[in-house]
Amino acid sequence: MLTVAVMYPAAGGAAFDYAYYMANHIPLVRRLWEPMGLQEVRILRGAPAPDGAAPTYILIALLTFTDPDAFTAAAGKHGSEIFKDIPNFTSAKPVMQFNEAIA
Repeated sequence: MLTVAVMYPAAGGAAFDYAYYMANHIPLVRRLWEPMGLQEVRILRGAPAPDGAAPTYILIALLTFTDPDAFTAAAGKHGSEIFKDIPNFTSAKPVMQFNEAIA
């Protein structure tokens, strides 16, 4: 399994349209990538720290694929369509991190 974390930084007062993201972007991701090995999508909204500090990220999406090859194939086939949609919901530049579960 491979989990891709797509993180949208809160720095610089970036805007984020949660309604568009949930109603349009995530269904697009599911429609294009589930047939290619996307197994799970988890969406985490950044929340203030216990001391009131602002979150580092507006939102983190965790996309779990069957294996790294499935992600590579999905991104190669539909990545441009998915990434072209990003300006429709945020001014933040996403940061991606690839992760393997160890426990």
